[in-house]
This record gives sequence, structure tokens and C-alpha cells, in this order.
Amino acid sequence: MKDERPEGFDLTRLLAERGGERYELHTRHLNHQLPRMLRTIGFDKVYERAEGAYFWDADGNDYLDMLAGFGVMGLGRHHPVVRKAVHDVLDASLADLTRFDCQPLPGLLAEKLLAHSPHLDRVFFGNSGTEAVETALKFARYATGRPRILYCSHAFHGLTTGSLSVNGEQGFRDGFAPLLPDTAIELGDLDALRRELKRGDVAGLVVEPIQGKGVHAAPPGFLREAQELLHRHKAVLIADEVQTGLGRTGDFYAYQHEEGVEPDLLCVAKALSGGYVPVGATLGKDWIFKRVYSSMDRVLVHSASFGSNAQAMAAGLAVLAVMEQEETVANARRTGDLLRERLSALVGRYELLHEVRGRGLMIGIEFGRPSSLKLRSRWTMLQAARKGLFAQMVVVPLLQKHRILTQVSGDHLEVIKLIPPLVIGEAEVERFVTAFTAVMDDAHSGGGLMWDFGRTLVKQAVANR
Repeated sequence: MKDERPEGFDLTRLLAERGGERYELHTRHLNHQLPRMLRTIGFDKVYERAEGAYFWDADGNDYLDMLAGFGVMGLGRHHPVVRKAVHDVLDASLADLTRFDCQPLPGLLAEKLLAHSPHLDRVFFGNSGTEAVETALKFARYATGRPRILYCSHAFHGLTTGSLSVNGEQGFRDGFAPLLPDTAIELGDLDALRRELKRGDVAGLVVEPIQGKGVHAAPPGFLREAQELLHRHKAVLIADEVQTGLGRTGDFYAYQHEEGVEPDLLCVAKALSGGYVPVGATLGKDWIFKRVYSSMDRVLVHSASFGSNAQAMAAGLAVLAVMEQEETVANARRTGDLLRERLSALVGRYELLHEVRGRGLMIGIEFGRPSSLKLRSRWTMLQAARKGLFAQMVVVPLLQKHRILTQVSGDHLEVIKLIPPLVIGEAEVERFVTAFTAVMDDAHSGGGLMWDFGRTLVKQAVANR
């Protein structure tokens, strides 16, 4: 059969010829510290293909993905329904992004999203989570006529300038001042919220119902009481569900765990993409949108050149359809409960393991100072060099020895965060718990390759000071 591909560009051939240069190309032309870091911790793998919750290398070895591309791959990689939707929309040759028409796909996706949040009325589509947050910040300021946004310490809302202004991690903010004049409070601190609201210049509070850094949930009742305080002072509640939304925590949105909470603005992204086309969405109440878009003169006062593009909308519609058909939210709750229970049962067994927390398939595993003298001296050595090295010592053998990809949940934290694809089941739970138990046995044995690697990390940490 004749090859009907257009002449002049052959992606398959290009990858075959130059795919082996991936780390060298990145070192020369992109962020040169990334390949350096990956080589230091032994994460410089070459993955050939992926499907569902697994990767495969060139030798056919499978790797269990407990990271899901930082939450983007909610349905796993290359879900056939989402893949077909992207092919279909490309084959349809739609008159996309003319900017002066109203295509059906954005309206259909907005309708589907709003059906899961019936107290909200309208949607703005951008291209990422940080854009969704930027939109919410702008809308809150304009709709209330006030300049200041409150956020929570240790929060992560993105890295563009507006989102960075409400980023609670100082390491991300250093060197990028001046930022917007926003104010941090501690997650759960209602007294601090009251104090700031009394100043009369607060547009709203942006909050992750469960913080990605460290996997800390808002205390019970905090979101509802914060909402009441905000509304009393004519400010709005912004829920950042970029990572927690679309089933991650065992409900469609994480704020739904608390009765009576109805955010005025809601940010989603990541899993809505199906892992194919970047997309972000800001959902909001009708009065907020009508104040921002108050006249025809303001019709483009906030827009995005690639927002609402057909490929992203098709992927989003397919994702929501799959979630309904395959009962993804229920699976995340059921499988998450099982994984958390199995891991929690190990806390009393290992003195280095201090707590397992989270909801659904967003789980934090925290390590802490051991009681025995021998382990305590080694723990102290790691802490003196750099906090977070022990968690990294756990992540590395999980990948190297057990072929399981995980992450440390933030800089200077002794916490591993598990955010696997929402489609995993009992087999993946068993594989992870078995591997994690083996790593913990090794860590508590008092010797072995794990502590040898720890010494390597100490040397690297000291050298980087």
C-alpha cells in the first residue's frame, strides 16, 4: 500500500534517528539542571512507551506510575476513548479558533463541568492550571473592586506572576519580586482570616482543599466557616482544584467532602486534558462573570489565544464521559481507601514511618525521627545536610529496585506523595505496598545500599550549599 504521509517531515523517523540524544539535547538547549538532577538520583531512564498506569523501557520492563505526570494522567496514559476523540476532532477539520464565531464544543464541555458544580454558572477556558488561577485572581479583584487576595502558607497555585504571588512556598518566590500585594495565612487559621478581612481590602481567599505540598487537608469546618466569613465581608472563596479536582480525592471535587461549601470561583486543569491537550478552566458564579464582561466593549477584556480550542475541548468531553462510564470517582475512593489502610497498618511496624494521610488517591507518607540510637544518628546526619533526603532515599530504590515511580512532596519535606492514575486497582496497591515494605525493611536493617546512597546525597547536598 502506498504511504500517504505528506513528504518533508517524518516524525517516526526523526524519533528513531535522534531519540537516543534526549538527555544531551536537553542539556544543551533546555533546563540543563534537569538531566543533571536525574542522573544524580538515578532517574535518567529511557521509557519507550506507556499505557494506563505503566511505562515500559526498551528491554520490556514495566514501571508502575504512582505520579501520573503530577496528576495530569488521571485516566492513565493513552486511554482509547480520549485518544479516539482527539483523532476524531483532527479528522473533522473544524473551523477552529476563528475568534469570531461560537463553536459547539466549548459550550458542551462547560455544560458538562457545570453539571458537577450546580451552584456555579459560567466557565472560562484557558490552557493550564496557573492560567485558571490567574483568571480567578483577576475576576475576584474586578468583581469585588478590591486589590488583595489571601492565600495559605505552603500553598502551590502556579508559577506565573499572579499565581506566584499566592504561592506559599518561599523557594519558588525568591528572586522574582516584586509580586502582587497578597497576604498569607496558615491553613485553618480562622482568626487570621477574620483579622485580614477587617481591613476591608480583601477580594478573596484562594485555597487548595488539600494542599499538594505535604498532602495537608483543610481542617474540618474550615472551608465552610471561611466561606461564611468571606461572604459577610463581601469577598469570595476561590477553590484551587487543579490537582484535587476530577475525582482525585474520591469525590468529583475535594471541597465536596465538606457539606455546605460552594466556592464562588473554582479552578480545574490537569486531568481534564486526558494527558493530550493542555487545558485549564475557571468556573464561577454568574454575577462575577457579568461584572467582568459588563459590556460589548469588554468582550475580550480577558481571553486566551488558544483557549477553548477544539482539541482540548474534545479531550475534556471524552475524559468526563469516561469518568461517568467507568465510575472513576468511585474507583479512586475505593482503591485510595485500600491503599491508605494498607500503608497505615505499617506505621507501628517501622519507627521511621510516622504518618499516612490523604483522601482518595492523593496520599502522603511522612517519615520522621526514629527512636533507636543507630537509626537516629543516621537520620540526624541526613537532616544536617538537607531536610528531605530520607524521603528521596525511599523514592530512589522504589524506582531502581522495584520499578515504581513516585515523588517527594516538596522541597525540604520528608513526605512522599502518591497521586497515581485514578484507574489503578488492587493489583497496583499490592505491588506498591510489597515494594514499600521491602524498602522500609532495608532502611531499618541498619546497612545496605540505601544508606550508601544516602551518603551520596549528603555529599551532593553539601556541595550545592
